[in-house]
Amino acid sequence: MKFRPCIDIHNGKVKQIIGGTLLDQGDQAEENFVSVHDAGFYGKLYKKNQLSGGHVIMLNAKDSPYYEADKEQAVKAIEAFPQGLQVGGGITDENAAYFIQKGASHVIVTSFVFTDGSIRYDRLDRLKDAVGKEHLVLDLSCRRKDDGYYIVTDRWQKFTKEKISAEQMKKLESYCDEFLIHGVDVEGKAQGIDQELVELLAEYQGNPVTYAGGVRSFEDLEVLKKYGKEKIDVTIGSALDLFGGSMEFAEVLSYCGQ
Repeated sequence: MKFRPCIDIHNGKVKQIIGGTLLDQGDQAEENFVSVHDAGFYGKLYKKNQLSGGHVIMLNAKDSPYYEADKEQAVKAIEAFPQGLQVGGGITDENAAYFIQKGASHVIVTSFVFTDGSIRYDRLDRLKDAVGKEHLVLDLSCRRKDDGYYIVTDRWQKFTKEKISAEQMKKLESYCDEFLIHGVDVEGKAQGIDQELVELLAEYQGNPVTYAGGVRSFEDLEVLKKYGKEKIDVTIGSALDLFGGSMEFAEVLSYCGQ
């Protein structure tokens, strides 16, 4: 289990928000933390600690007046840590190569691929053509509904018809290099991880998987390590001292053996 750092950008600032409160209308979100530092500061910090594979997420919609400010911050991060960070938020086959050329190791995609509630394999093919499978991360962020967990798009507000399962991930693994899964129901709340979702993800064997959502303590990391069978990587947001929380960055690195 590796620690994967994050840089979440909203309205042109590095923030930690409560995931389920993110709205396109008025570019609103309930904030846990707003940093005084820009994204380049965190990029340099992660490079110094050799923490590759972290996620830079632009949280505003692509048509938001803040998207260009988000993009500017994302570029600062990836230029500070070339080939060390992955970028997501508003990624399509038309702009994916731009972020790879700027220094991102991967682009992270959800909404472009899961359109009108279903998987668009033609768009997956176009992304592969644009940057290559080795530069693609599929974000399967999900929320609980009825009989399971369903992938959500558009700032986690819209449910798709696609249910998370090991079989589904097997179908998608030939299109990407990694999977990123935010447990949106617990994202940003620091109330504990979604253990049932973690157990579900642990059934899959294949591409690297990173879980994000609800980590608040080292006890949560123990739960993730146990039920994730030590093979699921972890992102910590609001609970990390870098973002106003109580979990010390250096101690997290030590715990994860990094």
